[in-house]
Amino acid sequence: MLLAMDINSLLLAEFDAEMQATRAALERVPNQPEFTAHPKSMPLKNLAPHVAQLPALGVLVLTTPGLDFATAQFQRLPFESPAQVVAAFDAAAARVRSALGAASDASWSENWKLSRGAFTLYEGARFVAYRRVFLNHLIHHRAQLGVYLRLLNVAVPGAYGPSADEQ
Repeated sequence: MLLAMDINSLLLAEFDAEMQATRAALERVPNQPEFTAHPKSMPLKNLAPHVAQLPALGVLVLTTPGLDFATAQFQRLPFESPAQVVAAFDAAAARVRSALGAASDASWSENWKLSRGAFTLYEGARFVAYRRVFLNHLIHHRAQLGVYLRLLNVAVPGAYGPSADEQ
């Protein structure tokens, strides 16, 4: 019965599906790092590594009480090749999957805070932070990546069923 499942079992199924869709998009990234969809958009050499590194944010949501961008030290993944980006994503997704599997049901209602110094970007339940700050953020940037693929005439993989390229 679905209602008898613990929170992690439900979230792991969703996580696995979203990571599979994200990996499929990253696998199709062409080696055209300077491409950008618009002058206000980030170049592919920044977007693809950002997508690959976003699972690290999921780990932070699941294992820490919060994140302050004013004091956090992040090292951006450089774009070396599409294969390198996929490998980085696989490693990061494995870490968040492990943290997700270890989270207790009680931990989902604990407070989690995202800030930049004194400015609070999000504060509330860890469950909402996981979905909004991590997972929805990843899906948003995966969609941007899909637009880049389309503009580069690369077949876009379907995320929630076949894409126009897969029918």
